Amino acid sequence: MDKYSGKNVVITGGSSGFGFTTAQLLVNDGARVLITGRTQASLDEARDRLGENALAVRSDAASMADIDVLAGIAKTEFGTLDALFVNAGVTSFAPFESMPEYVYDELFTINAKGPYFTVQKLAPLLTEGSGVVLTTSVANVRGLPMISAYAASKAAVRSMTRSLARELLPRGIRVNAVSPGPIDTGILEKALSSEAAEQTKAQMTANNPMQRFGEPAEVAKAVLYLAFDATYTTGAELAVDGGASQL
Repeated sequence: MDKYSGKNVVITGGSSGFGFTTAQLLVNDGARVLITGRTQASLDEARDRLGENALAVRSDAASMADIDVLAGIAKTEFGTLDALFVNAGVTSFAPFESMPEYVYDELFTINAKGPYFTVQKLAPLLTEGSGVVLTTSVANVRGLPMISAYAASKAAVRSMTRSLARELLPRGIRVNAVSPGPIDTGILEKALSSEAAEQTKAQMTANNPMQRFGEPAEVAKAVLYLAFDATYTTGAELAVDGGASQL
């Protein structure tokens, strides 16, 4: 079954995690997908795994020049877009008292400024009826330690989801957000020492109403629902968090 045959989709931050899983589901169902990432080796591996219907472009969400280039490549390769998944982002753990300014700036540049201008530059390519999905986080509605700046950057994305949904409504473009909770993507292992990552995962599992981490495919399916099937939904945020933000 080629549910997405003829569809063109751009996914930022698509070389790993649920960005890659979303790309995989789309390609498997007939879509052409352009993924971005900052590491060429990871992009090359992801493209090889996705196959000939995938295009991988090295692009930094913190770079306005890279975003401009990305928009140009998408226009050349696809002409128009049926969906845009703005997923590129970074996480950093630090107590409020010792948060360095450069880390704060990096979080807001990549997690908030990048998505805003990615949508701005790619919106002209989106067709009527298309969907934009932004990645927020359960952290934007919960007071969690060690991630105050990260949480604030994701709260900014939640706010812009509403604003961009209103501004793009006259063009028939829907804008929604997916809000993941603890998802087993390996990001904790990359950000923390192995011991700290293990302790954090154990604590997060114990605190989660469903008592487990989510799988990348569970987020990917929510993204595809918002991008293509939620035709009477815009400005919304769909939590995929095991109930963490609701219970």
